[in-house]
Amino acid sequence: MKKVFVLLLAVCFSVGIAQAQQATKSELHQRAESEMQKGSVAGARFSFIRAFEEYTRQGQLKVGMECATRGAALYYKENYWKEAFDLLRRADAEIDARSKNAKEKAALHYIITKERLAMYIKLRKSDSAKDQLGLMETQVTYAADEELKNDLLYNKAVYHYSFGQNAQGNEVFKEMAGKLTASKQYDKVDEVYKTLIANARRSGNANMVAQSYSNYLAWKDSVNTLKHADEIGALKKQISDNEAKIDDQASSLTARQAIIVGLCILAVALAAALVLGGIVLMRFILLTRKQKKLINLANENNALKAKFISNISAQLNPTLHKLDAKNPEVKALLDFSEHIATLSDIENTIDQPVETADVQLTPFCNELVGAIKSKVNPGVTVKTNVPALSVNMNKEYVQHILQHLLANAAIYAPKDGTIWLEYKKRGAHVHQFLVSNTGEPIPEDKRDDVFKPFTEVKDFTEGDGLGLPICKQMAIKMKGDLDIDPEFTKGTRFVLLLHS
Repeated sequence: MKKVFVLLLAVCFSVGIAQAQQATKSELHQRAESEMQKGSVAGARFSFIRAFEEYTRQGQLKVGMECATRGAALYYKENYWKEAFDLLRRADAEIDARSKNAKEKAALHYIITKERLAMYIKLRKSDSAKDQLGLMETQVTYAADEELKNDLLYNKAVYHYSFGQNAQGNEVFKEMAGKLTASKQYDKVDEVYKTLIANARRSGNANMVAQSYSNYLAWKDSVNTLKHADEIGALKKQISDNEAKIDDQASSLTARQAIIVGLCILAVALAAALVLGGIVLMRFILLTRKQKKLINLANENNALKAKFISNISAQLNPTLHKLDAKNPEVKALLDFSEHIATLSDIENTIDQPVETADVQLTPFCNELVGAIKSKVNPGVTVKTNVPALSVNMNKEYVQHILQHLLANAAIYAPKDGTIWLEYKKRGAHVHQFLVSNTGEPIPEDKRDDVFKPFTEVKDFTEGDGLGLPICKQMAIKMKGDLDIDPEFTKGTRFVLLLHS
């Protein structure tokens, strides 16, 4: 009864700690994790970046850097590598500007450098990844943190295995496992091995999976002897204590036999559990391999579809231009063909830099608003909030995006509603354009889909659904992003984020 009470007390204490940790997270941080659970990559990324900015302003640098790395991971998850590297550079700059303690600064830079190492490993850039390891060693030396030293050993092993350097990987991992095993932290070693194997599977690194699993089995065999010795010692002590109690209480031989039978049953149950765990693990491995093949096949099919659609557009264009453009169906097909060509051109040149120039915001935005006033519903008010300053940007892309967003706002703003075009400076080189309209907001489960091309089939005379995907790709090519503000509840607000 006493043991049950202690166990319940421990569970309640653990739950209390977890709830306290959750409460310390900012609202933006909690929203980002909620979006992650829903599978909304864009929404989670947007909230993680804003949480990073909020935490750094408040001086909570460690959790801020963790949010920055999670935002970067969600960028390169969708192959937005430049945006991910830019975000990590911003994080390093914030550390240098805000942290005064040398040890703290080194530990914070270590968090960012470790994420950069993971990116270079995923990009298969061995030399760049090696440079990051060198930086991490220097940072660990300055930080003088034993936990970071163990983490560095783990990341060294990941690096060596990822690039086929099995002997070096085995040596490093042996050192790390030896340190933890010597202190009898068997569960930590076991967790590290499983983490390494899981990371190898996720990255598709067959060599790393094989080496990690082989080393894991070897370590299990060696540590089992130590664990058995500990268990035997514990069992001997338990048996001795039990026998002493039995002698003191003059218990009968039947009681001793009952204890032995109970121990045998426990041993059989443990053996059965191990067998069942092995079966579950093998099924998981087979299922993972099958899912990986399906994902690769889907990616190949998507690439072929995109190429096929682009070719069709190029072949249909000359014929369509011979038809009567006044016909709604013909005009819709011409617009669709042009959108396909634009989207294909942006995607094919996404890594190429865009030309920029200084643009005076006030006349620029007034011209955009003037162009849509004739298209708004009766009673709709169009407002601007733009300072009299210039911004270095690609005028053609920004004009295209804002024109499209304002045109959509004119369609969906209700009678007596309001449309806003605003500009906000978020940093020395960070800019935001916001286009909002009152009315019914876009449903939460549809917000990610509006930026994806070809998500629905409909009559082209009602629109082809490529306007927002094209705007999204233009924003990304300018090293920025385009998202829907989840905090705006009076209608819909689009946020165009730019870095100059």
